[in-house]
Amino acid sequence: MLNMKRREFITLLGGAAAWSRVARAQQPMPVVGWLNSETPSGYAPYAAAFRQGLGETGFVEGRNVTIEYRWAEGHYDRLPALAAELVLRQVAVIAAAGTPSVRAAKAATTAIPIVFSTAADPVAEGLVASLSRPGGNATGVTNLGTELVQKQIEKLHLMVPKATAIAVLVNSANPVLAEPAMKDAQAAGRTLGLQIHIIQVSTERDIDAAFPTLVQLGAGGLVVCPDAFFNSRRGQIAALAIRHRMPAIYYSPDFPAAGGLMSYGVSVTDGYRQVGVYAARILKGEQVGDLPVQQSTKFEFAINITTAKMLGLDVPFYLQQLADEVIE
Repeated sequence: MLNMKRREFITLLGGAAAWSRVARAQQPMPVVGWLNSETPSGYAPYAAAFRQGLGETGFVEGRNVTIEYRWAEGHYDRLPALAAELVLRQVAVIAAAGTPSVRAAKAATTAIPIVFSTAADPVAEGLVASLSRPGGNATGVTNLGTELVQKQIEKLHLMVPKATAIAVLVNSANPVLAEPAMKDAQAAGRTLGLQIHIIQVSTERDIDAAFPTLVQLGAGGLVVCPDAFFNSRRGQIAALAIRHRMPAIYYSPDFPAAGGLMSYGVSVTDGYRQVGVYAARILKGEQVGDLPVQQSTKFEFAINITTAKMLGLDVPFYLQQLADEVIE
């Protein structure tokens, strides 16, 4: 009788374990929303870095997590509707790329956690209460990219010391980044004795038209300021700079990799990887308001020697020594 009961008990345990496995298999996968103001093609490396971050924390797209992608294709006015779609989809967390996307997501929901990547100061922009204790429903990664403009102008001046005027390209549709960048650029110009020409663009056509303009202005170099709009058009900008023989410095090594001359700034790709890690931690149950905003500290200086030769520039040896990456 005792043996019978023992066999029945073991059978019940086995059945319970099997049922548990079936129940877990039937549970719907969590859904992550991806909100981006730009295009899938232009942002492919950053979306891949985001998925890498998810994977490092145990979530693989299609296996145990679903990602709903929403792209504004450069039309910022579409972001509120796209954010509303993700809220209606009842996603578990929203990954928002760039300040306009974060604002749209925050306006759409106060309940769904938001993990952002931005070059702006998230405290000054009202996205979080503080970096250490963001509170609310948003946290993420900031690279404070506008603060790098002065150093970028300094490095560009070392590359083209005879230049007396420098052009600065900003996205007029994103004043959160454009205005402080313009202010920093003018301050750097006064310090170095350089004339600064601000070139404001907001469309691909504007970018095409900007290069003949800055050549006419007599600019001896170009600084491309941090912006999601420029991220997705790095190939176009790099090609135009070469065509117009314009030495340019960018804020991400992705630009020299695409043919740009040089870059100085934090790793944008690593920032999106960190966003993926945070999104995964939230999926595992951590509270968004308890996760401090990460400040990117991985600075990279890259030079494309091949592009320098195409522009007829001799890269000083000491600059090559300073570079973290030299592309030949």
